[in-house]
Amino acid sequence: MNPSSAGPSSKPRVGPSLPSDSDATFKRNEEYSRKNPHPETVAFVEDIVVEYFTDMDYPKINRCTELLSMNEELKQARKAVEFD
Repeated sequence: MNPSSAGPSSKPRVGPSLPSDSDATFKRNEEYSRKNPHPETVAFVEDIVVEYFTDMDYPKINRCTELLSMNEELKQARKAVEFD
């Protein structure tokens, strides 16, 4: 005789868990926070992102400044050659 067909076993069966009220509340709060984040959170993340890109792109900013100043020098040199 197969033990599984012998009738109810002494172990309780565990079925799929039903969502509790706290799960539903969490999902509601998660949905709300996704649509309307707290202003402090937005400001904090923005500060982190700006600081990160400023630190990471500092060499690029310096090179850009150098190229712009070199471009101005070349413009002035071209004007000086045109007047001669």
